[in-house]
Amino acid sequence: MKVLIIGLGSIAQKHVNALRQIKPDVELIALRTGEEKPSQQGISNIYHLNEVSRDVAFAIISNPTSKHLETIRELTSLRIPLFIEKPPLATLDGAIEIVQYLEREEITTYTAFNFRFHPVVQWIKENIKNKRVLEVQAYCGSYLPEWRANVDYRNVYSSKKELGGGVHLDLIHELDYVTWLFGKPNAVHGYTSKVSDLEIDSPDVAHYWLQYESMNASIVLNYYRRDSKRSLEVVFDNGIWFVDLINFKVIDSFGKVLFEAVPDVLATYVSQMSYFISCLEEGNKPMNDLSESIETLKLCLAVEN
Repeated sequence: MKVLIIGLGSIAQKHVNALRQIKPDVELIALRTGEEKPSQQGISNIYHLNEVSRDVAFAIISNPTSKHLETIRELTSLRIPLFIEKPPLATLDGAIEIVQYLEREEITTYTAFNFRFHPVVQWIKENIKNKRVLEVQAYCGSYLPEWRANVDYRNVYSSKKELGGGVHLDLIHELDYVTWLFGKPNAVHGYTSKVSDLEIDSPDVAHYWLQYESMNASIVLNYYRRDSKRSLEVVFDNGIWFVDLINFKVIDSFGKVLFEAVPDVLATYVSQMSYFISCLEEGNKPMNDLSESIETLKLCLAVEN
């Protein structure tokens, strides 16, 4: 299998590692920009799209979010499936047109939200059926300067609004899995802001309130929490599920452990890539294509200041 990669940052490395676990003999080609760059082990560099051979199985788009639309447009000439790192786009400008084109040309797309493959989220998906949910509270807070070892956080795309940075876009996982589990809301309210002393020009906090017919959901995201926390509370009329997404555990309001798995976020990338490849090999349409993920992006950007 031959795979094209656009963008070789930290997230791309996770996809590369997943690919190598699933397809040990995978041939990786990176489309680089600008000056000559050193090749990474086992990855060949190319500098022009016309160097891409026609036997490429699919392309991974993992460059800065602000470049996604341009990259998708350029890759349509190859007519190969596209594995697009979240968030799919930085803005909604041109979104409808590119989705319509991809669907008309029958080009397969998948937007990479690996938390759909988190064992806890999948357990909730299966066990929430036929239960009456009254309230959902999702929270994700962590400290941006500690995200990438030996990298100055001020120089990464997360800190730069013009590159598609901002906590609401970076941590869009929460919006995705909440709507995947509980459906699309009737309305969304909230705000984004910059409140910390981090040296960034992108939002470092976002609050969402999602209105449903018979329940409500709130989501809080931030870049400045020193002790990382990623949690979900699901309130029923007869109890609560306390969900710890970092430690892969679900506990009820009586302290009973309902579900527990060995914490391994990297395994979600392997499960996700395995799912995508199996869809291609079996001729199935993947869930969460670009059209579906654009609906999540609309919710994300609805509160952008």
